[in-house]
Amino acid sequence: MSEYFTPLIVGNNITELPKSKLPASAADCSGHYPFFCSSSEVKATTTWLQEKPTVLMGTGGVASVNYGKDRFAYSTDTWGFRSNNGKLETNFLFRKIQQYLPRIDYAGFEGSGLRHLRKDFVKKLKIEVPSPTVQSRMVEIIDSYDRAIEKTEALIAKYQQIKAGLMHDLFARGVTADGKLRPPRAQAPELYQETPIGWIPKEWVVKPLGTLAEIVSGVTLGSKVEISNGIEVPYLRVANVQDGYLDLTEVKIVRVSTSQFEKLQLRYGDVLMNEGGDFDKLGRGSVWREEIKPCIHQNHVFRVRPRDGQLRSYFLAFWSQSEMGKKYFVLNSKQSTNLASINSTQLNRFPVALPLSIEQGRIELRIIAHNGYAESLEQELAKLRQQKLGLMSDLLSGKIRVKTEIKTLELASG
Repeated sequence: MSEYFTPLIVGNNITELPKSKLPASAADCSGHYPFFCSSSEVKATTTWLQEKPTVLMGTGGVASVNYGKDRFAYSTDTWGFRSNNGKLETNFLFRKIQQYLPRIDYAGFEGSGLRHLRKDFVKKLKIEVPSPTVQSRMVEIIDSYDRAIEKTEALIAKYQQIKAGLMHDLFARGVTADGKLRPPRAQAPELYQETPIGWIPKEWVVKPLGTLAEIVSGVTLGSKVEISNGIEVPYLRVANVQDGYLDLTEVKIVRVSTSQFEKLQLRYGDVLMNEGGDFDKLGRGSVWREEIKPCIHQNHVFRVRPRDGQLRSYFLAFWSQSEMGKKYFVLNSKQSTNLASINSTQLNRFPVALPLSIEQGRIELRIIAHNGYAESLEQELAKLRQQKLGLMSDLLSGKIRVKTEIKTLELASG
């Protein structure tokens, strides 16, 4: 290791930038220059302060680090510094600070309220540094993963926009037997009817959800009554019911009576809908596919079980995410700051624009096909991020070494 790395003390090899006079409120989304504040999120502003490579760390809250290059600005609560010699490349220093960020967050902050960064802790860090040529090669390899991650994130954002347009068209125009959208109302007004929730195809009807499905609230937690003869069973919380999907990475266990279990046990095809949360997630549904069996749900999660074959589960879950569905929940919710909630009475009244079951199926298939590609992109993004973390650790620790005797980027096991 000693032949490959040289130990350096961070503080002996950096020059600090002057403290900025720009408050975080100087952020302006119409600006052309990156604006670094005390968080990992990069904002924008209309002015710039520096144009040389710089490491930028937030000084309050949670440890964060960014890399500034070209023209950029930074706020008064951001600490900027860069290498002051040829032994240490600033972009390599940025990657080393990234590597040490968990340690800095744990031991390099102080304060009982809003925590503040101890700059002296960072300056005293001893980092292992290879030759400048190897530093540049390492950074180039890591940067290639960042570019792949950014490209995948851009594709995900693009498909989210496409989905918004697709959802609007599908629930405003429907899908005919030949698999095509009906012509827009402006071109064929005779195909549409006006209803209290907006214009919908003439063949559709509007019905309250309570007439189409059984709606049940889940188990109430926190009771001090001991259930000696009950059973322990997994249950789903608001945190598990996400934006159109179920997050089952952490599922808790609760003890309930046999009668409670029989009443609340989930069945394949049940739609789970949150009673509260952020406005953009309020009431959105996810379909239960028996990922965990048996399983029940918390009282802040409604179980909606379609009956009589009039309403398909996925159609309901997607309808609750549509423009008309979201509008109903926002207008009828109990609102507090940026959070909102609905009750069972409001959910029973939730209007559903209902085509025949066969057309519901066609709409489901269009959205499911789109979601499948979007989910594959999300999985690819998670894979790239994990690969980047592993590679950074191996490169910066010397476990994997960069060959320097040839021009192309190659790795050698160390």
